[in-house]
Amino acid sequence: MNAVPQILACFHCGLPVPDGARWHVPIDGVDRAMCCPGCEAVARTIVDIGQASYYRERTGFAATAGTITGTTADLVPPELRLYDSDPRFAADGREQVEAVLLIEGIRCAACVWLIEHRLLKIDGVTAASLNVATERLTVRWRAGAVKLSDLLQALRTIGYAAFPYDAARHTEQLRKSGRTLGRQLFVAGLSMMQVMMYVAPAYMADDATLDNDMAALMRWASLLLTLPAVVYSAQPFFAGAWASLRARVLGMDVPVALGIGAAFLGSVVATWRGQGDVYFDSVTMFIFLLLASRYLELLARRKAAGALERMQHALPASASKLTAWPARDTTVVPAVALVAGDHIAVKPGEAFAADGVIAEGRTAVDLALLTGESVPQPKNVGDAVPGGAVNTSSAVVLRVTKPVADSTLSGLLKLVERAGAAKPRIAQWADRAASHFVLALLLFAVATFAFWSWHDPARAWPVAIAVLVVSCPCALSLATPSALAAATDSLLAKGILVVRPHVLETLHRATHIVFDKTGTLTTGRPAVQSVEAFNGMDGATAAQLAAALEAGSLHPIGRAIAAHAQALPQLVTVPAEELLELPGQGLEGTIAGQRYRLGNAAFAAMLAGGTPPDSHARADATTVWLVSQGRWLACFAVSDSLRPDAQQTVDRFRAKGKQVVLLSGDRQALADQVARQLGIDIALGDCLPERKLAYVQQLQAAGAVVAMVGDGINDAAVLSAADVSFAMGSGAALAQVHADTVLLHGQIGMVGETAAKASATMRVIRQNLAWATVYNIVAIPAAAFGLLGPWLAGVGMAASSAIVIVNALRLRAR
Repeated sequence: MNAVPQILACFHCGLPVPDGARWHVPIDGVDRAMCCPGCEAVARTIVDIGQASYYRERTGFAATAGTITGTTADLVPPELRLYDSDPRFAADGREQVEAVLLIEGIRCAACVWLIEHRLLKIDGVTAASLNVATERLTVRWRAGAVKLSDLLQALRTIGYAAFPYDAARHTEQLRKSGRTLGRQLFVAGLSMMQVMMYVAPAYMADDATLDNDMAALMRWASLLLTLPAVVYSAQPFFAGAWASLRARVLGMDVPVALGIGAAFLGSVVATWRGQGDVYFDSVTMFIFLLLASRYLELLARRKAAGALERMQHALPASASKLTAWPARDTTVVPAVALVAGDHIAVKPGEAFAADGVIAEGRTAVDLALLTGESVPQPKNVGDAVPGGAVNTSSAVVLRVTKPVADSTLSGLLKLVERAGAAKPRIAQWADRAASHFVLALLLFAVATFAFWSWHDPARAWPVAIAVLVVSCPCALSLATPSALAAATDSLLAKGILVVRPHVLETLHRATHIVFDKTGTLTTGRPAVQSVEAFNGMDGATAAQLAAALEAGSLHPIGRAIAAHAQALPQLVTVPAEELLELPGQGLEGTIAGQRYRLGNAAFAAMLAGGTPPDSHARADATTVWLVSQGRWLACFAVSDSLRPDAQQTVDRFRAKGKQVVLLSGDRQALADQVARQLGIDIALGDCLPERKLAYVQQLQAAGAVVAMVGDGINDAAVLSAADVSFAMGSGAALAQVHADTVLLHGQIGMVGETAAKASATMRVIRQNLAWATVYNIVAIPAAAFGLLGPWLAGVGMAASSAIVIVNALRLRAR
């Protein structure tokens, strides 16, 4: 007798594990099989937060999506309650708690409104915003008023599974969604083609060429071929409509499901009775076209999330840690276990697992993912390297300075998590309009059915179906988020991180562009602007002598002079001896037996004697004199230099009619000097943070829309107060936290790029909204007057959504 094969059960929920399933989680030292990635993610989270005892003490399997009923007031499954003990979501004295969740089961923009509406009805939830492009939900609630498990359960009751965000899970979710939707699209397309073959003879035949028996046979065949499309392919629409009704709201899937259901049931009744019109061809065509539109939307969402996913996967999961420096023995450890002071070996082609400095070796690193800079940067011993950068040249040893959680890339990802956490006003208007539109549409469809039932009963049913199908407001809801997702993804690929959603809309309306000076319009680093030589000395030799004196100096001016000398061709390094540094005055040392001084005029005069020669250095430059016994040799003019793209950026905004303003904490004379160089009409110097803030608020009180660009800690307050703000990626972390946009590679010209993208985005949004509005204004009356059949209504509805998405995707290519 053959043995009965044992069916492996999921260790988490108890459901059968599919053949070939690869999902598993180590629990208490044993690899436990899971039936799906959802159970795997939940079980892994339970183990990671130290609650593996749940599996030893439980009295039954976890509830599945199909067994959960009731509301959040009902019993919440124990595995969801375990999330409440996760320290990431604990109150810890905070008034509000925030979580970023990954939502499974998103079908289209209609889901966004439904999920947000459901959560905002829960007492204690203060904000809920779902980014349809990245499928991430940001939700905030009052500590103590509600728990994370209650929110997860509330989402389950309307058909959506939610989990704390995980990049790997999100990638798998996108693949799974694409495969499922692809299969549904294939089945719908196959059904549509086969049904068309049976319906075509009825359209082409007259009364004498197609007998009743043959017509009935074709109807029954069409019914059987339509069933797979309705039962399988149309699942997303029926599931969305059911979720909306359970949440007691009217989502955009409701009219779609009603249209499909009404057309199919009406056709089934007509087929059973043997009389009346059937719409199997319209049903299958509508399902296929709408699924094609949603498949296109899914591809757009995956593209929009592409840059973010690359950043999330940039940090390696493990690192080769040196057991004892400078010993060469290594052991592989999880990257999250690295702490400051550890040394790790990084081979060519590997990513640096954490922020650190090169302790041994010389290489080049690719910072494209972090800054958008495509040219690898050389790195020597002592140079800092951010986590996530890729080693492109030689093996090196890195001394870790920050743990992974505090790395540069992790900080950027935290900023990214804020992106899309809210909606600009134009998107909120579209959402409100779409939600009201659904109710108006259903009432209008009922009125249309009543009118045609009185006027021409035979046409009442198809006309009502056409009205339901043609006017689904998907295009209206997709108009704004699809354009914003495409634009922000395109900007991120260029190194421009849009943190808050209103940036593009507000920047487009900005009237004043306010720039900080140091570190924003200028590089923030002293540089040698000119070298004047005297008494037979040439500039190159003077730079060589000055660099010898400054070789070991950490003073910014000394490093600027040394950098200037290193940039000269055929530099010959000469050693300096008997070095003596006098703080605030300069350096003195001996080179080849000759005594030299490098410093201010008074310090130099004590060795050279007399007064310094006339210098042509700019008024805003710091002059550094090189002298020997009785001789004035050279004058170095050192000042903060303008960024290479500062002039082009200022000219770009002035050409668009924007008022450009310079606010600086430096002396008024230095602010005026930079303003004259760049052609800025208004320059205010000696500005403390309070004065900067007061000036911006004064502009706003007068009706101005202010865009602020800064980089320092003293800019944090004014960056927060401005209508839209930019922080340089090389600037202070506090400034980046308060800014709406971060320029990752520190190029001021990217502000102009963002402004251009903002104009293009608003133009596309207006085009999309105009198209969606005009389409509904024309199509709904046409359907109500009986000018559009159900199948043509399906074509129009799907085409309207596709046009909106394709138009938005143009922003990625600009």
